[in-house]
Amino acid sequence: MPWNRSRRQPRDPFTAWKIMPALSNKPYRIGRSKTGLGLFATQPIKKGTKIIRYFGPMLDCNKKKDDAVENKYLFQISKRWTVDGSVRKNIARYINHACNPNAESDVNVRKRKIIIRAIKNIEPGDEINYDYGTDYFKEYLKPIGCKCESCEKKRKKKAAEARAEKAKLKEKAARKAQKQADRDAGKAKAGGKAKPEKAVKAKTPKGKSAKAKTSKSAASKSDASKSAASKPKASKTSTSKMSKSKSKAA
Repeated sequence: MPWNRSRRQPRDPFTAWKIMPALSNKPYRIGRSKTGLGLFATQPIKKGTKIIRYFGPMLDCNKKKDDAVENKYLFQISKRWTVDGSVRKNIARYINHACNPNAESDVNVRKRKIIIRAIKNIEPGDEINYDYGTDYFKEYLKPIGCKCESCEKKRKKKAAEARAEKAKLKEKAARKAQKQADRDAGKAKAGGKAKPEKAVKAKTPKGKSAKAKTSKSAASKSDASKSAASKPKASKTSTSKMSKSKSKAA
């Protein structure tokens, strides 16, 4: 079989390191992040250090063809010029957004260059991030929610506060219900004690009425006896008067 120059030949693994660029001098690496892939520091990076350049084809917004390009890696330098950072060689495109970043984008409009610079001391293992700007945030991040570390902390804090408030309200409602139950129990006990008193009070009038009835009956009996005693006297007087009238007639 004749040798085909266009056919890719297997690479010798022992000589591959000579072809691959050395990465030891670069203070960053691509790694797994919360939002996908991200750029992480492999060496201490001091504040003010230039970390990496953001580059790609320049798009002229005055041209319809360039203005029609749409992707998440467009970096606008000016009203006219925009960098299309979607090319694979642009490793800076892996840098994620953060609301409280440790780096920033330093834009040179005249030279049309974008440099990512550290604004804090970055330790090995820390993720490198910068603020994408208000327009990008509103268009791409706000609808799904920002997942940067500071926003995650805010969300966790709000969730913890909401849980604490809910528990507080639940405890307050439980205390209120307990107080109401104690109040109802006290009223029930007071009602149970008051019932015998009412019965005694109800009995005493009955006793009084019975006594009154007995006294009335006794009084009526005494009146009857008095009337009975007085009636014979009246009859004697009448008989005496009758006898006297008879004697006079005789």
